[in-house]
Amino acid sequence: MDTLNAALVVVGGLVLLLGFFSAYIKNRSVLSLPLLALLLGLLLGPGLNVLDPAEWGHQETILEEAARLTLAIGLMAVALRLPRAYLKRHWRALLVLLGLVMPLMWIASGLLTYLLLDVPILLALLIGAVITPTDPVVASSLVSGEAAKDTLPDDDRHLLSAESGINDGLAYLLVLLPILLLLNSTGTALEHWLSMTLVREIIGGVMVGIAAGYGAGRLLEWCEHRRLIEQPSFLSTTIALALLVLGGAKLLGTNGVLAVFVAGIAFDQVVGGGERAQEHKVQESVNQFFSLPIFTLFGLMAPVQEWLDLGWPLLVLGLGVLLFRRLPFVFLARRALPQLPRRRDLLFLGWFGPVGVSAMFYAMLALRKTQEPVVWVVSSLVILASIVAHGLSATPFVKWYGRQTAAQEGVQSPRH
Repeated sequence: MDTLNAALVVVGGLVLLLGFFSAYIKNRSVLSLPLLALLLGLLLGPGLNVLDPAEWGHQETILEEAARLTLAIGLMAVALRLPRAYLKRHWRALLVLLGLVMPLMWIASGLLTYLLLDVPILLALLIGAVITPTDPVVASSLVSGEAAKDTLPDDDRHLLSAESGINDGLAYLLVLLPILLLLNSTGTALEHWLSMTLVREIIGGVMVGIAAGYGAGRLLEWCEHRRLIEQPSFLSTTIALALLVLGGAKLLGTNGVLAVFVAGIAFDQVVGGGERAQEHKVQESVNQFFSLPIFTLFGLMAPVQEWLDLGWPLLVLGLGVLLFRRLPFVFLARRALPQLPRRRDLLFLGWFGPVGVSAMFYAMLALRKTQEPVVWVVSSLVILASIVAHGLSATPFVKWYGRQTAAQEGVQSPRH
C-alpha cells in the first residue's frame, strides 16, 4: 500500500502541478508537458530509484495496458477535435500519408535499425514497424496550445491529427507481419495476416467503430430530444464510448485502437461538435490527465543500462530515425499534398511526426509475442529521442513559423 500511495502522490502531484502551468508550458516554455512528465519518471526511477514498477506486478503488462487506455482517450479527443466531414474532404491527402509515406517510414526505420545494429532483418523490420506510427497523444500536445492555434494553419494541425489518429490502428498491420514471419512459416504467416489481421482485426475494428459511434450518437440525440437526460454531458458520453469500444472490440477479436478513433469520428458526424465546443476543452483536460502519467511510467521503466550497453550505434539510430524516418518522404509527396503549399508547412508535417504512446503499446505487444528484449530497448530509446527532440523544438518552431508568416505578409509577428 505504501508503494501504491507513493504512486498516487506522484501522479496526482504531477497532473496538478503541470496543470497549473499548462498555458505557460504550451505557449512559452521550450519544455513540453510529455517531456516534463518523462523527466520526472527518469528522476524517480533510474535516477533516484524511489519508485520501481517491478514491485507493482508484471511491468510490461502494466505499460501495455496503460498505453492502450491512454491511446483510447487520446484518440477520442483527436476525433472530436477534427472538423465535421474532415476525413471525407481530405481523403486524398490522408491516402498519400497512410498509403505511401507510412510504408516508407516503416522501411526506412527498419533499414536504419538493420544497418546500425546487429539484429536480423525481420527483427529490424519489427522495430521499424513499432516506431512508425505518428503518436496522437504527443501530437496533441504540439498542436493544441493557444500559440499553435493562433500561428499554425488549421490544415497543418488537422492533417497531423487525422493522420496520427488513423495510422495508430493501421500500424498493427505492419507490426503483426514481421511477428508472424518470425514465429511461423512464410505461407502460414501470410495467410494469418490476410485473413485474421487485415480482415478480422482491422476491417472488423472499423465496422465495430462505425456501429458503436453511430449508435451512440443516435441514442444521445433520441434521449436529448425526449429530455430523458436532465443534464446531458458530452464529456462523460465520449469517455464512456471510448472505454466501451476499446473493451468491446478486444472481446470481439478486432483492433480496439482503430475502432475507438472510428467510433469518435462516427459519433461526431451524428451529434455535431461546434455547439459543444466548451466541453471539448474539458475533453482536452481529461486527455491531459490520462496522458501525462504514461510518460512518467515510461521514464520509470526506461532501460537505461541496456541503452548504455548498446552504445553509440543506438544513439546514431535515434538521430537517424528523427531525421530520415519521415521528413524526406513528406517532401517527396509534396505535390500530392496541396493543403501544405509552403515549404514551412511541409517542414512542420515532416518534422513533427512524434514517436510516443503508440510505440510503447506496440513495443510491449511485440515483446510479449516474440520474447525479444531488443525490441523494447531500441524502441524505448527512439521514443525518448522523439519526446526530447519534438518537445524542445515545438515552441521555437511555432515562433519561427509566426515570424516567417509575418515577414511574408509584411506585418509584425505577434508575441506569445
